[in-house]
Amino acid sequence: MNPADVTQSAMPLVSADMSLIGLFWQAHWIVKSVMLGLIGCSVWVWAIAIDKLILYSRTKRAMDRFEQAFWSGESIDDLYRTLSAKPTHSMAACFVAAMREWKRSFESHSRSFAGLQMRIEKVMNVSIAREVERLERRLLVLATVGSAGPFVGLFGTVWGIMSSFQSIAASKNTSLAVVAPGIAEALFATAIGLIAAIPATIFYNKFTSEVNRQTQRLEGFADEFSAILSRQIDERA
Repeated sequence: MNPADVTQSAMPLVSADMSLIGLFWQAHWIVKSVMLGLIGCSVWVWAIAIDKLILYSRTKRAMDRFEQAFWSGESIDDLYRTLSAKPTHSMAACFVAAMREWKRSFESHSRSFAGLQMRIEKVMNVSIAREVERLERRLLVLATVGSAGPFVGLFGTVWGIMSSFQSIAASKNTSLAVVAPGIAEALFATAIGLIAAIPATIFYNKFTSEVNRQTQRLEGFADEFSAILSRQIDERA
């Protein structure tokens, strides 16, 4: 074999930029679009995750403070006046909604308590549904990225491999120097898809579990408070 031919065939390997940035700039524009889209999804996933971690931590602390105040022996009328003067969420919102319906029924000077228990339970259920909706907001984005991210990356992989075969056909050269860049671009697209999908799936499962846990806590308080008001209704009736 001619040494000059060996040197010439080795030059593409040396000149080819196999770094991550180099692979991105050398990729086909469709593969670039896939990579940029997946990187954007990954950033979005982490932004949602940070926001949800703060939200759930804040909600848990608010529930703890409310339960401590509720079971401290303080009058529920005083607690209602304190909480109704400012926007509330979570367990406090459920309590305010129930107390508001309770007071409306007595302020109407009606001596009939028929349906009051059902109305109180209804407003608490509506309040819980609104809170669950607030906690679940944008979780669908995590589920979508977690399920679709690998397939979008696979699309970039397929396109990169197609570009590699086209390069082989155009150059009529089957050396590794011709095939390697396209295959590396394809695998890079797959890696970015997994980088976006794996955290999205983990965060979605974690946050779904957290929402279920807080929902059960809200429903438990609603049942306890409904029983307290039911006894009050029976005494007044």
